[in-house]
Amino acid sequence: MAKKVLKVVGIVLLVIIVLVVLLLIKSASSLAVPKDYTETVKTGGEIEAKYLKNGTYKTAYIEYKVLENYDKYEIYYPEELTSANKKYPVIVVSNGTGVKGSQAKAVFEHFASWGFIVIGNDEAYSWNGFASDMSLNFLLKSNDDSESIFYQKIDTDHIGSVGHSQGGVGAINTVTDTKHSEMYKTVVAESPSNPELSAGLEWDYDLSKVKIPIFMVAGTKGDFEMKTVIPAEKMPEMYAQITAPKAMARKKDCEHGQMLYSADGYVTAWLMWQLQGDEEAAKAFTGDAPELLHNALYQEQQIDLAAE
Repeated sequence: MAKKVLKVVGIVLLVIIVLVVLLLIKSASSLAVPKDYTETVKTGGEIEAKYLKNGTYKTAYIEYKVLENYDKYEIYYPEELTSANKKYPVIVVSNGTGVKGSQAKAVFEHFASWGFIVIGNDEAYSWNGFASDMSLNFLLKSNDDSESIFYQKIDTDHIGSVGHSQGGVGAINTVTDTKHSEMYKTVVAESPSNPELSAGLEWDYDLSKVKIPIFMVAGTKGDFEMKTVIPAEKMPEMYAQITAPKAMARKKDCEHGQMLYSADGYVTAWLMWQLQGDEEAAKAFTGDAPELLHNALYQEQQIDLAAE
């Protein structure tokens, strides 16, 4: 009898896990990143509005096929890179469930317009950070390859990790549990699957291992976001586990899939501050009145920039 009960429980858990994965895919892929999101997403502050717009750099794109499951490396970068005598900071992107790098090109291009080299791939299972680590490894090798357009163009002191949903888990694991973890200077986790859900999906991660500044953001709309992926009570618990400098917020009226791009004004500002030392961008999070804390389009904002 006990064996039958355990078998039934196991089947139920398996069904729940499958349904969650299918919902993650549907939620993310049904909301492909709008090409004009930098013009249409609502903002509630001058800094958010500034960094949601495209930056001043014209961008270029290149891809490299690989044999592994992640299919290809997809890279957006400032067009001037091929002629300028300078190095560029890097953003490594981890994919959300059902959204490959090739399906989020508008986000990649937006980051590149602000002076970043942005690299991703088409890996479907990004949670462990391995594919992102391989993306960075490719750039590091290219930095030493005199035949590569990226030869001596990688600012190895300023590298960030970004990811949405499963990719939020992947972005965290990238900076805590991969070969090149110690090279990263910051991480952004957009609607990361909460630890209990992730454990059920075998996407384990440990927020207490994060030792670099982290910005965590999520939405408030829909049961899937608020009850399944990152429930209201879970986000503060997750935030409390982090001992590094940190900030968090929820953007109002945004569903799970929309969080891939809807908070991009502050995500970009965070990256500009952390990786390019942009003092204007820093004002969103620092000073006597950080803009994020007073933005009416957000709730549950917290900023704690002193490491515990």
